[in-house]
Formats: sequence, C-alpha cells, structure tokens
Amino acid sequence: MALNMKKNMKKLTTPLLAACLLMPSVNAFAIAANPFDDSHPSALAMTTDLLLLRPVGAVATVVGSVFYVLALPFTLPSGGATEAGQVLVVEPAVYTFYRCLGCTRPGYNKNQAEADAKTTEANYD
Repeated sequence: MALNMKKNMKKLTTPLLAACLLMPSVNAFAIAANPFDDSHPSALAMTTDLLLLRPVGAVATVVGSVFYVLALPFTLPSGGATEAGQVLVVEPAVYTFYRCLGCTRPGYNKNQAEADAKTTEANYD
C-alpha cells in the first residue's frame, strides 16, 4: 500500500514541480507585449491571468488565511497580527480580486475607463 502511494506521489510531484518552475516565464511572456500599459492588456496577458494567475491567487488567499489563523497565537502577543494579516491575506486577495483581467497592478483606473468610453462612443457616432 505504501509503495503504491509513493509511486503516485512521484507521478504527481514531477508535473507539479514543472508547472511551478514554468509559471513565472508564462507571466513574463504575457507582460512582454507592453509592460508599462495596463490600460489595454493583450489577449495573452488576459488568458494567462484568467487561467493561471487568478486561480493561484485564490489558492494563495485561502492558504494565507489558514496560515494567518494558525499564526494568531504567536502574532497576537507580539502585536504583529495586523502585519501578518496584511501579508498573508490582504495582499493575495487584492492581487487576485482587485485588478482588471490581464493588468499587472491592482486598482481601477477611472480616468482611463472614461477616456476609453468617450473614444468608443466617438467611434460609433
């Protein structure tokens, strides 16, 4: 029984390790289209964000929440609970849920959205 589990773990470990090693390069290709322009991300950036980075960010948020709760007995007496919560929970959540699809920085650029709306409206008039 233990031998079968060991074989299954080896079969699972290799592709998982390969995926972890390749993930940063996939994001680099997505950003390479235009690394300074978040207003119009490329299709590759959006696809990479949707299929790889958002799910990883969601998992990081959940795992960070678990680690935050586990760390509370150690961080509360020392006064580091707020900082631990910021790093383990808030930062992954902001990266995952508070950025446009394909954007590299969190936040919503209202001025850019209004300019895009005016351009689109002018194109249809």
